Amino acid sequence: QVQLVESGGGLVQAGGSLRLSCAASGRTFGNYPMGWFRQAPGKEREFVAAITWSTWSSPSTFYADSVKGRFTISRDNAKNTVYLQMNSLRPEDTAVYYCAADPSGDYKESVAWPYWGQGTQVTVSS
Repeated sequence: QVQLVESGGGLVQAGGSLRLSCAASGRTFGNYPMGWFRQAPGKEREFVAAITWSTWSSPSTFYADSVKGRFTISRDNAKNTVYLQMNSLRPEDTAVYYCAADPSGDYKESVAWPYWGQGTQVTVSS
């Protein structure tokens, strides 16, 4: 089992930045991929970013086209935490952001991820 708790959401003006954190507990952190999804009102939950794990090399990262070049996912295995640095925020980034862990299958599909946090609200004003 993996428990996830997100933090760092809030209200920011367009063009601003926020950093989300996701603290994990339970299974040994560092031996499973982590990801971020978001869900805007009236829309389906969508993939934002994912990061793999590796004992011997730097992890790989993956991004949705809509956030590529603006968002950065990273992990600190010593702190059992994954981060999402969000720069150049836009009003369309407004959503509840969810942390997820340990996917099986297509990592871009929410159904592939069995473990979820409670979500943190990000609101970007124009």
